Amino acid sequence: MNILLLLLSLSIIPFTLAGSSQPPVLDTNGDKVQAGDLRYFVLPVIRGRGGGLSPSNVKQQNLCPRDIIQDADEVQEGLPVVFTRVDAKKGVVRESTDLNVRFYTPTICARETIWKIGEYDDKLKQYFVVTGGVEGNPGPQTVSSWFKIEKFESDYKFVFCPSVCKFCKVICKDVGIFSKDGVRFLALSDTPFKVMFKFTL
Repeated sequence: MNILLLLLSLSIIPFTLAGSSQPPVLDTNGDKVQAGDLRYFVLPVIRGRGGGLSPSNVKQQNLCPRDIIQDADEVQEGLPVVFTRVDAKKGVVRESTDLNVRFYTPTICARETIWKIGEYDDKLKQYFVVTGGVEGNPGPQTVSSWFKIEKFESDYKFVFCPSVCKFCKVICKDVGIFSKDGVRFLALSDTPFKVMFKFTL
């Protein structure tokens, strides 16, 4: 199923573009999360349910890994991510605003690790968050590559709720974990994956 059909098939929301009035996202030190070059581990808040996130080849085999999985070992922090704001400027990442998420990896796959919503998996009846998205260039052609960070209780969650296209009717869906054969995949879900952001050098 095409991603645009996904956008039209679930709960519809009007176009909005949140501005600088939104609260800043804070890391585990209480500092404001920054877009640009700074790196952060995305870690689960709830202990005992796995570690950080990494790209991996599980469901498919590619030169650059496409699946995004949560490490089974809670002491493993995964790969850090960097954030790109919708205005492409460096600065504070704010709640409920459009952003790209990219795994930081100094390899030939460095620009292939941008998160996006993949095609519908007919076998598993599931939309997965995968790599291979587009960084920047907000609009209808890149709508699947934009996510938001929202407050969830006293912590945070990722939401697929793009507002980068004023002509598109889009959905809001939490990003959660889908378990299959012992592997924990990042996917759209009714149960959000509660996360925190740990700064790393």
